Amino acid sequence: MAINVIKPGLSTTVQDLGRPGYYHIGIPTSGAMDMLSLAAANLLVGNPAGAAALEAVFMGPELEFTADAMVAVTGADMPPKVDGQEQAGWTAFPVKKGQVLSFGFLKAGARAYIAVSGGIDVPVVLGSRSTYTLGALGGFEGRKLQAGDVLPMAAGSGARSSVSAGRSVPEELRRRPGAPAELRMLPGLYWHRITEAAGERFFEDTWKVAPEADRIGYRFKAGQPLEFVDREQPFGAGSDPSNIVDACYPYGSVQVPGGTEPIVLHRDAVSGGGYFMVGTVISADMDLIGQLQPHTPTRFVKVTMEEALAARRDRKAVLEGIAAALA
Repeated sequence: MAINVIKPGLSTTVQDLGRPGYYHIGIPTSGAMDMLSLAAANLLVGNPAGAAALEAVFMGPELEFTADAMVAVTGADMPPKVDGQEQAGWTAFPVKKGQVLSFGFLKAGARAYIAVSGGIDVPVVLGSRSTYTLGALGGFEGRKLQAGDVLPMAAGSGARSSVSAGRSVPEELRRRPGAPAELRMLPGLYWHRITEAAGERFFEDTWKVAPEADRIGYRFKAGQPLEFVDREQPFGAGSDPSNIVDACYPYGSVQVPGGTEPIVLHRDAVSGGGYFMVGTVISADMDLIGQLQPHTPTRFVKVTMEEALAARRDRKAVLEGIAAALA
């Protein structure tokens, strides 16, 4: 049982919920940029939330199925089609043996998640099937898909009797970025390195997603440069005011090289380096970053630790609500 890749799309990879536990040795978590959408797609077709699925960026693939399967597409508004017939997003639909799944033009968002009943059966590497392309690790041969690839489906992947076509995630549980997008951020250990006025402007400015936005990190531009507090650079730090003695980077860290353009480090980011971190985008909002297109207006919103923890509970409640709605 397999899926034949006729066209791979712009950048389509196998992802699950990631491989935590290896960041300290330089291996990032990888996994879906929008984990909530991947989990929702899996639940729609009767899979565990963390089963391996496909993440398609900006342009969907064209896939031929060699066996019956139940399929769901969530995340970006990229209309799925079965033999040219459009299907609803965030909804389970059947694909029969010999039929072709393709996609229309992207209407909103950036990344679509394609779940197949049973999951994509690539080898588990360090506890995950996720693709880390920089390290050629996991996924399908450690890379994005290419035309001619044959993706194995898990045994018994056929459309499951327990999953009915047409079941759908309620509209109110489909998280999407606002306009402008708002990313809640907890100021970090190096906040004292910028002036009070610069800190206020950082949160007042409307930034825009730069073209340099991928699984490693999202760069933002069009805001005002940061002003640094004068100091003598410590031994081991570079000469730029934004340099520090090398430190660890948490997932979601916001570094600002040269004080000009913030970069939010995402699923495939390095684990440390010599740029200061102005703060960290809270975990509840990292999914939203994965759906931002270049030039999207974005604002950073200052929050406290208590507010960040409350947001994490709210996000968990959304996932529980999806599971309950599909039970």
